[in-house]
Amino acid sequence: MKHAIITILVVAAFCGATACRQQAGGGDKSKDTATEQGAMVKPVRKFIPALPPSTLNPEEHRAYMVDHYWDKFDFSDTLFIAEVDTSHMATAFAIYAAGYVPDSLAHSAMSRLMQRASTSRKMFDYFMMLSDMVLHDPNSPLRNDEKYIPVLEQAVKSPYYDEYERMPYEFDLKVAMQNRVGHKANDFVYTLATERSARMHSIKADYLLIFISNPGCPMCREIREQLMASPLLNELSERGKFKVLVIYPDNDLVAWREHLSDYPASWINAYDKGGVITRDRLYDLKAIPALYLLDSEKMVMAKDCTDVEYVEHLISEAETI
Repeated sequence: MKHAIITILVVAAFCGATACRQQAGGGDKSKDTATEQGAMVKPVRKFIPALPPSTLNPEEHRAYMVDHYWDKFDFSDTLFIAEVDTSHMATAFAIYAAGYVPDSLAHSAMSRLMQRASTSRKMFDYFMMLSDMVLHDPNSPLRNDEKYIPVLEQAVKSPYYDEYERMPYEFDLKVAMQNRVGHKANDFVYTLATERSARMHSIKADYLLIFISNPGCPMCREIREQLMASPLLNELSERGKFKVLVIYPDNDLVAWREHLSDYPASWINAYDKGGVITRDRLYDLKAIPALYLLDSEKMVMAKDCTDVEYVEHLISEAETI
């Protein structure tokens, strides 16, 4: 049941945030034909994932699908990816990457998938496109560096790309390797409205939430309101265990100062003086807002997310250990 719910949420989240395009990749050909005002209509081509044995429990089902999801996909059929609907394939890819592949198996599973897609330049490019749409696009609710890193690693060493074609993938890989979950977050200097500066690593708290935000940003406002309304986070904040560092990474300090009162006085509201975070690429700023949850040792618990419920979930789990 839990897996079914996750899969439904994955599909709903992705379909709700991704625009439809026309393209795609390998599976069944429908043999049905239809006529429309006397003209033949091409049959719709769809990818059908592998069907696991009905005797498997939910954990075994997920493990089976990690290994066998793409078994019916013909990675040599470039005609299929030219005819199938891209939105259908993007959803299928999203179900696999976000619904079945756990972060613990991300490197092996995604590397293996890209290796299987290396049958031709067209097929490899196609799966690079799907990966970018689902795992890397700033507007994708399923973007996930841990799953995109092995994809980038395959692209960087692919024989299909020359040194110039590899350059954007090398850049993205360098950025994705920063602030990984389970690793120490990059330190930086933040500056308050009083012009007093301090280091992020010097903030003492069991949990520190870095909230990268822009003044007047509608989604930033939504996240702010969700954080302020959270009983768990408010309780931990009152006990001094949870702190929020709101960091403004841009240069328009007039706009930033005008919106200082939007945030609770208990939060640390600061800006990146000199634009060091952006200049040195200390954090990925391709999408704002962004949340980074750190533990007391400044190890990353959640990276570049916008899901307040997920932040609460991680903290709740940590508090019960």
